[in-house]
Amino acid sequence: MYAKCGCISIAREVFEESPQRNLFTWNAMIVGLAMHGHGELSLEYFNRMVVSGVQPADGVSFLGVLVGCSHAGMTSTARKVFDELESVYGVRHELKHYGCMADLVGRAGLIEEAMEMIGEMGMEGDKYVWGGVPGGCRIHGDVEVGEMAARRLWELKPEDSGVYSAMASMYANKRRWGDVAKMRALMSHENVTKNAAFSSIQVDDIDKIPSY
Repeated sequence: MYAKCGCISIAREVFEESPQRNLFTWNAMIVGLAMHGHGELSLEYFNRMVVSGVQPADGVSFLGVLVGCSHAGMTSTARKVFDELESVYGVRHELKHYGCMADLVGRAGLIEEAMEMIGEMGMEGDKYVWGGVPGGCRIHGDVEVGEMAARRLWELKPEDSGVYSAMASMYANKRRWGDVAKMRALMSHENVTKNAAFSSIQVDDIDKIPSY
């Protein structure tokens, strides 16, 4: 709870005071740290878990580490963890693991590597796998691959507003204003609404959600 809420220091205190730790205890810390951008610390806890004798018997531990590596831009480390998942720990690669890797290497500008990895999966990609591609395409201006990934995502989840936003942003970066307008018109035609964002602040120890 504390880790997911961003109270990392308190989460670590609770964790260190725990008299017994199992896979679920370790995963709570690894994933919580990864969610809030503490990639190196997430990897540190993963290594501590293995040294302590608790084996990552499911894919959650690795998913946390890969998410942490993605947030921290630790491409080489992520590749190593991804390769060892099956070869060292005997844990089967899941679609979410592929999605994390596609997002990570794509954001690093390795769009071709991301596409090769997806092509060699040996299974059909889902929204997690293809959802990792548009971010890197938007950053590095690869419109062709971005369009292909968007088409696959629309087949899987046509109501996802994030795909439309990513494509509109990609077209805008290329000054393709006609395509930006088409994307907005498509959103309107498909009755897709952009997910509203909100944040919370703490005033006198009371959580509040400000109105905009």
